[in-house]
Amino acid sequence: MIKLRSKKLFKRSSKLSSSSSSVVAGGCGSGVNIEWEMRPGGMLVQKREGGKGDEGVITVRVSTGSHWHDVSIGATSTFGEMKMVVSMVTGLEPREQRLLFRGKEREDGDHLHMVGVRDRDKVLLLEDPAIKEMKLQAMSGNQVMGSPCHAIIEV
Repeated sequence: MIKLRSKKLFKRSSKLSSSSSSVVAGGCGSGVNIEWEMRPGGMLVQKREGGKGDEGVITVRVSTGSHWHDVSIGATSTFGEMKMVVSMVTGLEPREQRLLFRGKEREDGDHLHMVGVRDRDKVLLLEDPAIKEMKLQAMSGNQVMGSPCHAIIEV
């Protein structure tokens, strides 16, 4: 008959704080420290390494086809806020813009950090084709309307 013993894989640290705590992994002789943090929703998660990229300001590279623009924005901002910043650089209104990240168009309410946008990532900016066509129709309509007026004024 074989007896099996259960090994404790984790030893709890004696000091637990509300913001973070550490646990030492004791399995197989490794002494690895794992940092934990409490999220605002109350979830206890492992603290990420290199946490400075998750908070603060990130630089996103926006491609308009032939030009690149480096835009600095908060890591927890939304794509709608990013459109506002990009509109200052490109001159396109936010409603005329379509932002694509990793091949998918993103909604204005999507947060950058939730989608996975990190520092120095690339976002593609396209002009909305429906609005572009409306502009072309308005311009051609103005030219058609403008020509008879000039003929009447000349007579």
